[in-house]
Amino acid sequence: MNSIATLTMNPTIDVSYDVARMHHTHKMRTDNEWYAPGGGGINVARVLVRLGGNARCYYLSGGATGPALDGLIDLHQLVRTRIAITGPTRIASAVLERESGKEYRFTPKGPTIAEHEWRECLDRLAQADCGTVVLSGSLPPGVPDDFYARVIRLLRPRGIEIVLDSSGAGLAHGIEAGSLLLVKPSLGELRQYVGRALDTREEAAKAAMAIVEAGKARLVAVTMGHEGAVLARQGGPVFLPALKIEAASAVGAGDSFVAGMVFALGSGKDELEAFRFGIAAGSAAVLRAGAGLAHPADIERLLGQVQPL
Repeated sequence: MNSIATLTMNPTIDVSYDVARMHHTHKMRTDNEWYAPGGGGINVARVLVRLGGNARCYYLSGGATGPALDGLIDLHQLVRTRIAITGPTRIASAVLERESGKEYRFTPKGPTIAEHEWRECLDRLAQADCGTVVLSGSLPPGVPDDFYARVIRLLRPRGIEIVLDSSGAGLAHGIEAGSLLLVKPSLGELRQYVGRALDTREEAAKAAMAIVEAGKARLVAVTMGHEGAVLARQGGPVFLPALKIEAASAVGAGDSFVAGMVFALGSGKDELEAFRFGIAAGSAAVLRAGAGLAHPADIERLLGQVQPL
């Protein structure tokens, strides 16, 4: 399996708690407290390493909370390249209300990044020694909308494969840069990209196929929550239904899906088997409350439930 790097421009310290019941104004005592390093690329790396892959995390970190993120990444034994910034690393919270079983998520927009900081990130990536780079997560304030496109133009001439999982302008500019191995939008993100409703899975498949047919990406995997997922590829679109499982959390499902597909592709699996593995990994992530992400044992167990192709 070739070496993989992940980029996280807007990482988080993910904090999760349980409360008996949510109340406004009153102090609520929590339990089952959990801290983890988060943000798209870091989450992808965590799952890749669990699966036996190699992944280096490139990420921005700063302020009073930056050292806490660095320490959490070290606790998870991830190889890292930190780009120092002035602004504080954001803290995202997920609170599970036990009475209702509902999860409440609070995610700040992140620190404002100075031009010299995001340019240093490009300089570090120019030295990356890997076969695949996963660009995952939102772009924080101050970073240009075409940042992912700049990274793609920087790395593709070196033969490095690019995987893109973002939203909004970052996703749009990245797709337009083209030559991507894999793009993984959610249905909502694909709707925003194409500017129309996409009310059926057939419409979603057609929109994803347009990206493939334009030569922008070899594979486009559109995740649709409880409705399953669509994979667009040169051989035509393929649909897989969602697994019938009880979800405890939505944190990290998309990141686990990406990690599963990237790991399977890097292990020599064909694109359809990689798609099945991604479905199993994304489903495994929602089994556990908080920011636990997918675990290999759960992925292997659920893989047997994913419809064969």
